[in-house]
Order: sequence, then structure tokens, then C-alpha cells
Amino acid sequence: MIELPDTFWEVRYVGARYPGAAGVRERPGLAEGANCQLFAFEVLWHFGLAPPELRSSELWSDTATTQRVTVPQPLDLVLFNTTPDPWGAHIGVWAGDEQVLHLCAEVGTPALWNLAMFAARPSYRALVGFKRVTARSSS
Repeated sequence: MIELPDTFWEVRYVGARYPGAAGVRERPGLAEGANCQLFAFEVLWHFGLAPPELRSSELWSDTATTQRVTVPQPLDLVLFNTTPDPWGAHIGVWAGDEQVLHLCAEVGTPALWNLAMFAARPSYRALVGFKRVTARSSS
């Protein structure tokens, strides 16, 4: 199971704060909140990985800095949607022990859910798949 500083658990969901959104690059980090993807990417940055600043469908297609995997390991990205289409998918981080760390509007702060909890919700019922970030940050 991955372990994070307490500040990660206090992040609030703010849908307008996503990678590439106006103002996000000028005010990086999580203090002003995040959407699911920005939160997941900040978790990966914390652990020395460098996810590409791509939206979900482009992330799913990316092969330069990520790869699709069928058996997840801690810190792999997990994509969920209403259908298997990656466009607009919800993104979380595989935490190990069959748990996904994610940030969603329903809860408002980070949560650990198992796959059955996602499948029980119409918005997340389809597991699109797993992506492993292969790029490492330079810092």
C-alpha cells in the first residue's frame, strides 16, 4: 500500500483544476484543490514519476511515457468510465491490496475504494484499464 503525507488526504475536489487548465500551471500543487486527474498526477510526482499532462483519452493512447498493463502495481493509473471509452474517464492510482486511491466529487476528498465500489456506480462501472507511467521526474 502506498503511503502519503497527510496533506494529500485533505485535498478537496475542484473540477476546474485539471492538468492544462488555465491557472493550474501558474499555481501547481493541491492547495487549491484538484480534479481526479490532477490529484492522481500529483501523487505520481510525489513518488518521482512524470506523468504526461494529457487528458484521459490521450493518456490512454500514449506510448511515449506510459504503457498499458493488465496486472496493476502500486502507482499505476486506473481509468474508469460509464463505458470502456477512455474519453472523459475518471482516473485514480492503484494503491495495492486491491485498492484505488482517487478524488471524486461524490466524496469531495481523497478516498480508497476497491473495484467493486467503482462497479456499483454508473459513472465508474466500466474499468477502461491500467496505465503504467514509465517516465521519471528529473528532481
